[in-house]
Amino acid sequence: MSKLQLTLEQKIGQMVMCGFATTEVNDNIRSLIKEHHVGGIIYFKRNVVSKEQVSALSHHLQEISGEQTNIPLFISIDQEGGMVARIDWEDITLIPGNMTIGATRSAEHAYEAARICGEEMLRLGINMNFAPSLDVNNNSENPVIGVRSYSERPDLVAELGTAQIRGLQEANVAATAKHFPGHGDTAVDSHHGLAAVPHDEERLVAVELAPFARAIQEGVDCIMTAHVIFPAFEPDSIPATLSHNVLTKLLRHRMGYDGLIVTDCLEMHAISKEVGVAEGAVRAVEAGADILLVSHTYEEQVASIQALCEAVRTGRIAESRIDESIDRIITLKNKRHMGEETEVPEDFASYFATPESKALVDRMFEDSTTLVKDEAGALPLDRSAKTLVIWPQVRTRSEVDDLIVQEYTLASALQPHMNDVELLRINNDPDPVEVEEILASTEGYSQIVILTYNPVSKLHQGQVDVVNALLARSNTRVIVASTRNPYDLNQFPDAPTYLCCYENRPAAMKALGNVLLGLQEPKGKLPVTISEQYPFGHSASYAKQQ
Repeated sequence: MSKLQLTLEQKIGQMVMCGFATTEVNDNIRSLIKEHHVGGIIYFKRNVVSKEQVSALSHHLQEISGEQTNIPLFISIDQEGGMVARIDWEDITLIPGNMTIGATRSAEHAYEAARICGEEMLRLGINMNFAPSLDVNNNSENPVIGVRSYSERPDLVAELGTAQIRGLQEANVAATAKHFPGHGDTAVDSHHGLAAVPHDEERLVAVELAPFARAIQEGVDCIMTAHVIFPAFEPDSIPATLSHNVLTKLLRHRMGYDGLIVTDCLEMHAISKEVGVAEGAVRAVEAGADILLVSHTYEEQVASIQALCEAVRTGRIAESRIDESIDRIITLKNKRHMGEETEVPEDFASYFATPESKALVDRMFEDSTTLVKDEAGALPLDRSAKTLVIWPQVRTRSEVDDLIVQEYTLASALQPHMNDVELLRINNDPDPVEVEEILASTEGYSQIVILTYNPVSKLHQGQVDVVNALLARSNTRVIVASTRNPYDLNQFPDAPTYLCCYENRPAAMKALGNVLLGLQEPKGKLPVTISEQYPFGHSASYAKQQ
């Protein structure tokens, strides 16, 4: 692979990564590859339905690209694990999310999870993962990071993040540390607006930048930018993605990074509503970015490519600047042996969700389930009691959450061990009428396990109302467990029994069920501070209570 004899249009195309809307090659993505020479693809849940389909799609895309150039495509995905996993079928190994791993404190778990993920993704033709998130989640009201972070402690984020980088890259999948310089201490979701981190340089270096510095030492292949303003580094209120001070002076020169810089999606409102997608692409390259991510809209993708070509032709951007990015792109594609994919073996399916990988993941969840308190001595559960499990589920898609209807719930984990367990599925944002209906449905149960699910900054009020109403009943044993955001406890601090499991995936529910039944001790430690009473590192294990 070489940049020699590439036209300007081919060079620019290599710098643009695009998404499309179908599970097969459609006219838009075919045109982007053949006519506009794009060098990268991003998959979302809309693109993936089965292992066989994804593998075939990846091969087809590479075939179309191979007809134009000997430079293979980056094929990328956001496969962070846990609740941010575009591929989440039962016949692949779904690894834990970052905060689950943070609760285990285990770099070995972090490494093994990423290695398993990388090996399975590569077999699907996916050679780049937009993970791990190295954001330090020290803002309990962060609406977009939350459990996508390992911890509030930069040293733990650095240790676990670099272990996951190593696991992915040893599997020959390019890892991407994100969101530089750090999206953890924001109160605005950059999908919807422009956020700022106002801290001084000393604090940013010690906290936000520390995990990225470790990742650079580890040799991370890619770093993804944040659409966030950092006044300490950029005085002109320019988001990091578009800031020469941040991407070139800070990341390249001061921190010594020479790998790929990829932008977060330029269609996010922090860019698209402020400067526009195409102009954002030009400014990002001027700032120092190598790959421009435009995830959704064909017209914006083409406009971005055309704007970049025009910027070079008019002298706004020197072609030598483009060549720097092309060198980095080709170097990484060579380093990770992209384009050397083999034929799909007959026993293709046997390489996924092996007994060994499933056992490893089960152990990770066993080590993560965290008992915060059990003041009422409600644990272990009374196996003979009439028991209800209340299960909130996401019914509205967001930028972070895909719609998930899980057949395996906590009730599934409890039923083999208990006489009478029923499941009540509720909306994760119930209105007052729904709250009354939920409470009416809970009459007659002597033991209720209510799970909370919070993908935003604060738990939806309807869930809070249900929890508080149940806690007010004198004749019912109530256990509360958060299945995403551990900070939920702050909205009903008097709950006497509270556990955290950081996600609601089947393996997490299996581990939670075992803890509730007393079949295993809760081994997790809080990776963040819930309150002064429940700080980082807190755990109330059965052994400590006895």
